Amino acid sequence: MFQYDLVVVGSGPAGRRGAIQAAKLGKKVLVVEQGKRVGGVSVHTGTIPSKTLRETALNLSGWRERGFYGRAYRVKDEISADDLRRRLLITLDHEVEVLEHQFARNRVQHIRGKASFVDPSTLEVVKEDGEVIKVTAASILLAVGTKPFRPDYMPFDGKTVLDSDELLELEELPRSMVVIGAGVIGIEYATIFSALDTAVTLIDPKPTMLDFIDKEIVEDFTYQLRDRNMKILLGTKAEKVERLDNGKVELLLDNGRRLVTDMVLFAAGRMGATDTLNLPAAGLEADSRGRLKVNPETFQTSVPNIYAAGDVVGFPSLASTSMEQGRIAARVAIGAVAKEPPKYFPYGIYAVPEISTCGLTEEEMKERGIPYECGIARFRETSRGHIMGLDTGLLKLIFSLKTRRLLGVHIVGEGATELVHIGQAVLNLKGTVEYFVENTFNYPTLAEAYKIAGLDAWNRMGDIKSEL
Repeated sequence: MFQYDLVVVGSGPAGRRGAIQAAKLGKKVLVVEQGKRVGGVSVHTGTIPSKTLRETALNLSGWRERGFYGRAYRVKDEISADDLRRRLLITLDHEVEVLEHQFARNRVQHIRGKASFVDPSTLEVVKEDGEVIKVTAASILLAVGTKPFRPDYMPFDGKTVLDSDELLELEELPRSMVVIGAGVIGIEYATIFSALDTAVTLIDPKPTMLDFIDKEIVEDFTYQLRDRNMKILLGTKAEKVERLDNGKVELLLDNGRRLVTDMVLFAAGRMGATDTLNLPAAGLEADSRGRLKVNPETFQTSVPNIYAAGDVVGFPSLASTSMEQGRIAARVAIGAVAKEPPKYFPYGIYAVPEISTCGLTEEEMKERGIPYECGIARFRETSRGHIMGLDTGLLKLIFSLKTRRLLGVHIVGEGATELVHIGQAVLNLKGTVEYFVENTFNYPTLAEAYKIAGLDAWNRMGDIKSEL
């Protein structure tokens, strides 16, 4: 009756993982991607580009060695936009090659074109050459991702006033930059350019930032940013943004302050890329930000045979969680059993410094009325931290006083997004403070901070064993 068992619209993390999962279970799968190459936002304008840009900036600037050689130390004296772009293109080519090979190996068909609904089981696809085809499927998975929110009052020109997608096409690095939006994307780019010695000002209408992160971690992170002379103006809104004749940009803030800068990056939110899908024809409706509402366990929309996964369904909008959402959605769509994933998963913010967290924050422990104790370790307390020249970095563990179980791990500093997985494993396996006290960690490593933090909490919790 149908041409395909599953048609996936979008080839980002959720789309590719869902398509490959269904294909591995012997289903006939088609992926429709409107971009020039497969990979979606994650590969071409989001996750991979921003992380590649970050790594290149840290390497060329000599950022990681400045603890030894001083803040003036640089690996390359004059860093250009071309230097950043060169490594980016190599990385993107590799990612696309790997993905295309995965599709071929698993016999996932894919075409380039723009899809829109004809009815709940039929999509019209306008291909690159103008040819229009119709495809039918028993189930459809929408993994279209998001695009930058671009308000009318911002004078975007792609050179001095940009969104986060346009930033990757920079022709030269600015001496000064204002970033509007203290969300994850805004903070990542603000700190990356700050590491390149661009004078950065970060503004946001909200009085706080990163509210889903443990407050103590955010405070340490904010201190590090201000310590390197980055200006953070929270509770402040840009009422007017105007390009000047001299090529600079002027911002008028709601407190009367005026800022003049070389470049403005607007990174205050993203929109679900659903506006071209003709959702009403399928009986679907997106919210004001273009996002789709789904069952959080099955990722099924209000239309039984249509599923949605990834950033288009909203928070947490992580590549890692999007992959798992796509896999679960595909299994449910084709009638396979989908096991519930572990309760706790990590968040990673690839700023400079990195932040990563898993489990409950101290604020959540208080809200739930759970008696707890914390253990803290600073990277400078570890031998590896000294070897690396680190004078910052913090690992925080939160334990239940009643069960002694680990309930939260929060890290800010070098390698945070790698280190968090130790805590994630212990957390999901219901390990206790004794795991960190009694186990041996490689020495010297930053992972040794877990033992230091574990001992710190253990000493505070009491009930110390005499033999220890």
